[in-house]
Amino acid sequence: MKRAIDVLGSVIGLLVLSPIAAILYVAIRFDSVGPPIFMQTRVGANGKPFTCYKFRTMYFDTRDVPTHEVSRFAVTRIGRFLRATKVDEFPQLYNVLRGDMTLVGPRPCLVMQTALIEARRLRGVYHCLPGITGLAQVRGIDMSDPEKLAEVDAEYLQTSSTFLDFRILFATVVGIRICPV
Repeated sequence: MKRAIDVLGSVIGLLVLSPIAAILYVAIRFDSVGPPIFMQTRVGANGKPFTCYKFRTMYFDTRDVPTHEVSRFAVTRIGRFLRATKVDEFPQLYNVLRGDMTLVGPRPCLVMQTALIEARRLRGVYHCLPGITGLAQVRGIDMSDPEKLAEVDAEYLQTSSTFLDFRILFATVVGIRICPV
């Protein structure tokens, strides 16, 4: 059921949002030098690396580190808007369609985030696909606290349901936080 929702949701999202994506593609090109689509190796299901796609929100020569470790001055003007509206995640619908990701699940981390990778491995989080959004995100927990993030990711796996996924998607789109389940 989850895969069917992922495929349907990503196809609809790609079709409906493609005109906006085209405009953003051009806007990113005019805002700063570099390709509009940012590709980064992330950790996926079973700890397997995959290429994650996003709209580029930082200057092209910014070092490859977790977002919470990057200076706010590394973010472009359009990048601030893309991050605030979560539109920078739109290209990940392609990852969902390919089967690298799901709409809702633990956010994929960088291969260099060893503390988070180990905390997730110990809690069995890598038995599922990473998501575009997840329970930790709608609770306001980011990757700067690996233990807490891994705990919430594991909680999501233990309590996941179609209803919870729709609740998380709604909270993400509307920009609200949800309380523990």
